[in-house]
This record gives sequence, structure tokens and C-alpha cells, in this order.
Amino acid sequence: MTNKNTPPSIILGSTSPYRAALLQKLNLSFQQAAPCFDENTAPTSHPKDIAINFAKEKAESLRKQFPDHLIIGSDQTAALDGKLLRKPGDKANAAKQLTACSGKSVTFYSGLALINTRLNTVRTCVDWQTVYFRELSKEEIERYLELEEPFDCLGSFKVEGLGISLFEKIEGKDPNTLIGLPLIDLITLLKKEGLRIP
Repeated sequence: MTNKNTPPSIILGSTSPYRAALLQKLNLSFQQAAPCFDENTAPTSHPKDIAINFAKEKAESLRKQFPDHLIIGSDQTAALDGKLLRKPGDKANAAKQLTACSGKSVTFYSGLALINTRLNTVRTCVDWQTVYFRELSKEEIERYLELEEPFDCLGSFKVEGLGISLFEKIEGKDPNTLIGLPLIDLITLLKKEGLRIP
């Protein structure tokens, strides 16, 4: 029998090891679940709105499976010169992406959704980080891609690793946003649901 005086269990609606590693920082018990959501159906809208909508849809897709839980949905988008960036998928696309980013700024948006399926509440927010790339030579790009193979990463870099060497500076309130889970905002949402952190 569920104790209504205790917060619901936490579900991270993502199979991403990067997001799981971030959530572990909060010293909370949680389990991961794969959302049933097609990310390829992005509407033609601002990357910020896409990030929020996708985060919400991911969490909503798990609602029936977890009827007495706190479900975290998260999604990240990025924009270069006003155009949406995608995950590169392979080395050739990553090289093209980093070449295009060289000497420019890219803004990353991480949308968050927290659904309390016990109380039927939905909370959403979005955080951003702007990355300013150095002027990158073809050799630098090639060497970086050989070392880290960031082909599953939006922007073609791993900021928690050697990817930091590609930047002149980063602007934003929460460095975790760039990895894909804005912890400062997430803590705020979880506290509103009665969780104690720390």
C-alpha cells in the first residue's frame, strides 16, 4: 500500500548514461525507463520550445507505466545561426558540424518536465548555455574526434571531457545543462514536490 505522506519514487525518463550520472549527484534513488516517443517529429519552431515540448512528451509517454511516481523528462536542442543542430551519428557528420561551429557561438537548450502521476501535476522549465567555439583547424577537429568519438553527442563534443578544449568560453547558470540535465532547475522542481535535497 502506498504511503501518501512520502514522495513518489523517481523515474528518469531516459536511457542516457550522461543524464543518469548527473542525477546520481543528487543522492536520490531512481530508476531509468526508455520513453516511447519519436524525436524525429520535431515541429518547425524555436529550439527552446522543441526542448520543452519533447521533455514533456517523453515524461508523458511513461505516465501509464508508472502511475504513482515522479517522472523526469528531459530533452536538449542546439541552434547554430538559427538552425537546429542534430546528433552527428558518425565521424564525417561530426567533422562537418565542428567545422561549421568553428569561431561561432552555439546555444543549447535543455527542457525539463516533472510529472507527478500520483497528483497529476506537470511542471516544466528550460535552461540554456551558450558555447563560444575557438577557431578550429582541420587537424584539431580530426584529432579531437579520434580521441573522444562524440558521435552520439549534440554539438559533436563531450564537455565533461576533452570537448572543453574546443571553447573560448561558456555562458549560462548551470554547467550541467550542457550535458543534458539542468540540475539547478531540477532541484527546484523536486523540492516543490516535497523532496529534501540535501
